[in-house]
Amino acid sequence: MLFRSCVGMVSRYSRALLPTITISSRIATIVLPFALTRGRKIHTMSKDEEWWKKIRKSPPVDELMLESVVEVFTDSTKYSKVKPWQTLNQESYGGSGFAIAGKKILTNAHVVEGMNDHIFVHVKRHGSQVKYKAKVQKIAHECDLAILEIDSDEFWKGMNPLEFGDIPPLNEIVYVVGYPKAGETICVTKGVVTGVKTGNYLRSSTKLLTIHIDATTYGGNSGGPVITGDKVLGVLFQILGDKKSTGVVIPTPIIRHFITGAEESSHNAVFGSLVLSCQSMKNAQIRNHFKMSPETTGILINKINSSSGAHKILRKDDIILAIDGVPVGNDKTCPFRNEERISFNHFISMKKPDEKILVKVLRKGKEHEYNISLKLVKPHIQVQQHYNLPSYYIFGGFVFVPLTKSYIDDKYYKITDEQHVIISQVEKVNGVKVKNLKHLRELIEGCFSKDLRLDLENDKVMVLNYESAKKATFEILERHNIKSAWASE
Repeated sequence: MLFRSCVGMVSRYSRALLPTITISSRIATIVLPFALTRGRKIHTMSKDEEWWKKIRKSPPVDELMLESVVEVFTDSTKYSKVKPWQTLNQESYGGSGFAIAGKKILTNAHVVEGMNDHIFVHVKRHGSQVKYKAKVQKIAHECDLAILEIDSDEFWKGMNPLEFGDIPPLNEIVYVVGYPKAGETICVTKGVVTGVKTGNYLRSSTKLLTIHIDATTYGGNSGGPVITGDKVLGVLFQILGDKKSTGVVIPTPIIRHFITGAEESSHNAVFGSLVLSCQSMKNAQIRNHFKMSPETTGILINKINSSSGAHKILRKDDIILAIDGVPVGNDKTCPFRNEERISFNHFISMKKPDEKILVKVLRKGKEHEYNISLKLVKPHIQVQQHYNLPSYYIFGGFVFVPLTKSYIDDKYYKITDEQHVIISQVEKVNGVKVKNLKHLRELIEGCFSKDLRLDLENDKVMVLNYESAKKATFEILERHNIKSAWASE
């Protein structure tokens, strides 16, 4: 595939100029005239000649909207994952953001990382040389969004907040606006919506709604708006593929959910979950076994977490038939819009804690309906907070830390109802099941026996002489200049 950047040194061109399109076989290259781009770089590509007819008719991004897009600069000092009491060298990186109502800037959580004294965030308007200090007001890695505040009347002078639109239809033309690392000025690329689906977000294991687009995107575009017409349809947060040919966008329902949650609650962003596992019912024999009629569709509940609001209400082997009146298909999807389908989890995730959800189930051949209150459920596997002092506990030369997402990048860990603590993985201390890191510390320091027994995963056992390990701990702390054997976030 080919693309060409639009660059030029001109003083004045007619706004009526149309793009020049060159077609070779089914590969098309578009060069947008300087007047259409207003001096900004725009490049894009496609394989379909008919698609470009639509491109030619699409208007340029409004100048005022571009003026509301800012460049974000972050300097941070992170803590070591292996030695959590140590800080690493300062890192600098950047991204994009844009103005929203209330004199705030919206960007990605991974662009600004976090909220503490080790992170310094600045923003710069298009065409300006001045960097303004920004404060992270709210951040949620669950949905990869953050809100920034800038206490400067000069910064906000003449800047208009961008308005949010709705989820666009497939093949809708969109513009990605931001500050890629490859360039020094604002950049606009054009593409179309290629899909709307649920997927895992960058820094969490939460599956939420996403939009896929085929506009060319780069590092540094993260946090920038994706625009259609005069509305923002989402925030770019991820790039898929070696050729950077697929951009993944956080859609406006997720954004609104985050902003509303930030205004209503001290919690950053909480998305509803029934916290249960289930399987599809595509096989006719399993549907017959659970007494489902040919017209009935649904999914089979395998396990319900004890922290779920559905615990002791729904049961293992119940068949979920509908969520809030929306029928659930045998493939775990529900009708979404037109003839599209989406994961049933989408309808649950857009609820908030304490909200109720109506679940219709088939139990032993009979239908039942239950109004279930969704609880505030914290993920068992947390996002590694590299920018905050991590929780850790040192004893006898071992470093105990909670299980975080970064620790399971290349290893599978069994999930239970309790927070995991790993050496590899500690399940029991002297026969008592470990609940969390604090509990592990209490069990170890409260040991009165000669031997300290640790039951690990895969039925492995480790035994330490308690007094010898306790003495060694003090020596290790002194030798490595570690101020404390214990730290909690």
